Amino acid sequence: MTLMSAQAISSIGDWLSIVAIITLVGLKWDASPLEVSFVFLCLAVPMALFGPVAGIIADRFSRKTLMIVSDVVRAVLILILTIATSLWMVYATLLTIGIFSALFIPAKNGKLKEVVPEKDMKGAMSITSMIDSSTKILGPLISGLLVTIVGAQQVFIIDSATFLVSAVILLFVPNAVNLETEEIATEQGAFKKEFALGFSFLKSNRFMMTGLILVGLSLLILQSADSQLIVLIRELTYASPDLFGYLVTGSGLGMFAAGFLLAKKTDYKPYPLMLLGVCGIGLSFGVMGALTHYDLSYSSIWGPALGFTAGFSASLIFVPFQATVQVNTPVHMTGRVFGVINSVMTTATIIGPLLGGWIATIIGVIPTFTITASLLVVVSLIGFFTKRKVERGITDVSTSKQGTPEATTS
Repeated sequence: MTLMSAQAISSIGDWLSIVAIITLVGLKWDASPLEVSFVFLCLAVPMALFGPVAGIIADRFSRKTLMIVSDVVRAVLILILTIATSLWMVYATLLTIGIFSALFIPAKNGKLKEVVPEKDMKGAMSITSMIDSSTKILGPLISGLLVTIVGAQQVFIIDSATFLVSAVILLFVPNAVNLETEEIATEQGAFKKEFALGFSFLKSNRFMMTGLILVGLSLLILQSADSQLIVLIRELTYASPDLFGYLVTGSGLGMFAAGFLLAKKTDYKPYPLMLLGVCGIGLSFGVMGALTHYDLSYSSIWGPALGFTAGFSASLIFVPFQATVQVNTPVHMTGRVFGVINSVMTTATIIGPLLGGWIATIIGVIPTFTITASLLVVVSLIGFFTKRKVERGITDVSTSKQGTPEATTS
């Protein structure tokens, strides 16, 4: 509970700064679509490049110390944003913050395994997932209100304080326990080999491979538009600084609601739900672009509502896919398979904002939303035409896995 309390406060801090930065850069500094995209890239690139190394560091050194150092350093770095006068200062600061965020996440996950018994691990992971969703709801809402009341610079000071509070709480987390470290030696320098093995397993499974392509393609298209939300808001005559925060809050509520429903009803067919999610995001973005084009009033109502449907739809894509992969992957292959999946998703997260910023610069932000929405709907329609073949692949895998404890209990 101590560890999760620190996680919750630290995660709220992450969302406080993101909304304040986007508001500062996108609305006050009137940055171009490509310049806004670079903000998202500065947060994603360190995770992609430093993530594997951070995982090894988290296995070699005291995870408690790493988390505390990460929080303290980020608290100091956030304060630089209060005096930032150029985009390059913002980019450099965010890149450095991203490196220490990439270190915090594996250290936190490893520490969770240290302090939680194996029989309670699934429950603990569910709670941490709920914390992530909840902070995505509360963080942007609080940030949007604070930006309106006290301004972005003051929000950065408050954000710095949240990281310091998290560091203080982490002091009360138990020190490292004696863990078995037999597998540590096998992790050194084996990234390429592990990636190849994971990819081979995915390729042998029709649903996993098709689902991975669908997830990667959807995330690429989604990020192209999602990174330009603040630019889209600027097109409205009466765009308030807190509208972006409300949009992200609506998205978080949608993801939370979909996750709750999927947790309650687990006998779903994953592939149709994923296709429904892709179509839902496309329609949400398409309607958002159309309403902005006509400069419709009451954006503080329809904006968060469409954010909710987009977030709900996003969960319909990612939760069923990852849950099905988890069930059908043997325990000894889980790390490698999810390593490949995370690599594909991170790559899409990096390329998407760049692509969206480039397209929005050339043809405008509203046509960008129209194109991305149309592409998502087309992808979902193609998926529906191939549904039988893919679902046959799921049935074949389920049948072949029967009697294999590792596959059915992971």
